[in-house]
Amino acid sequence: MASSSSNVVGVHYRVGKKIGEGSFGVIFEGTNLLNNQQVAIKFEPRKSDAPQLRDEYRTYKILVGCHSAGIPNVYYFGQEGLHNILVIDLLGPSLEDLFDHCGRRFSIKTVVMVAKQMLSRVQTIHEKNLIYRDIKPDNFLIGRPGTKASSVIHVVDFGMAKQYRDPKTKQHIPYRERKSLSGTARYMSINTHLGREQSRRDDLEALGHVFLYFLRGGLPWQGLKAATNKQKYEKIGEKKQTTAIKDLCEGFPEEFSKYLTYVRNLGFEDTPDYDYLRELFTQALKNTGEVEDGEYDWMKISKDSGKGWDSKNHSGAYLHNPNVRPGPSQMELHSGHRPGNTTSHQQAQNLTVGR
Repeated sequence: MASSSSNVVGVHYRVGKKIGEGSFGVIFEGTNLLNNQQVAIKFEPRKSDAPQLRDEYRTYKILVGCHSAGIPNVYYFGQEGLHNILVIDLLGPSLEDLFDHCGRRFSIKTVVMVAKQMLSRVQTIHEKNLIYRDIKPDNFLIGRPGTKASSVIHVVDFGMAKQYRDPKTKQHIPYRERKSLSGTARYMSINTHLGREQSRRDDLEALGHVFLYFLRGGLPWQGLKAATNKQKYEKIGEKKQTTAIKDLCEGFPEEFSKYLTYVRNLGFEDTPDYDYLRELFTQALKNTGEVEDGEYDWMKISKDSGKGWDSKNHSGAYLHNPNVRPGPSQMELHSGHRPGNTTSHQQAQNLTVGR
């Protein structure tokens, strides 16, 4: 991929260890030789059936200036031999990694704090006239341990993002049906299952499904069996439609039910009230008597056991050092599964589809 003599791409980025791969390519850690900054370098075959890196680069350029809002910086896009390459900030573990580390259940307090950050990231994307279209825990990453950004949740992997309105006129895209699915089956909105054009409401509904996944430890439509992927998508969609919101949210603060009810009732072109939704989560935390202090579950595990996500002695070193992950990278490419540390059962259920 890179020159064998120097292993340098894009003039001044040295390619380091492989940290992940997927059906669309491979990702490496790297170093900017001009300032010694660590970066992530994504490689994609130029002859890929569905190249995404150029589109992803364009999306990052649209979002330029949003770094303080948890959007990584993009440094370079170009061709290197038979590959397209994209250079962005190197980040820490994903929320899926941290969820695994915490025994696949987050406390209400952690879910509330995570939810407010994730909601703000998606709002930032929407305000730039884009919808994300692939909400899943794997695509939300904390900053690297030991940095100021270690408590900031970043959103990455914009290969599926799409403009939903004209940046100048603000004219919304038209409503359409019979659209092919795009996103991850576990989290996508009911309207997406029904083949309806996605808009802002669908990103927010998918977020709601992620929040319930974190609270419950799983969703009722996981583990469904079917002969083909198409039938599996249909079954998952049917289960979502027939699962009452009150049943999905039973045992948790009513604000989660209110959130899902609100976003599922939004119209295709409606502008969501993000402040109202964030306030719901603030209220949920108040009602439990907890304080929003920035202490997440994965930090508590670290303090209690000395074997946390940032512990150098932790045997599951992927969390404190994402650079040695053999499996899904912190910038997981759009594969239909999470290679490495994912069971075949999870792979079957976490189906990802393209545009």
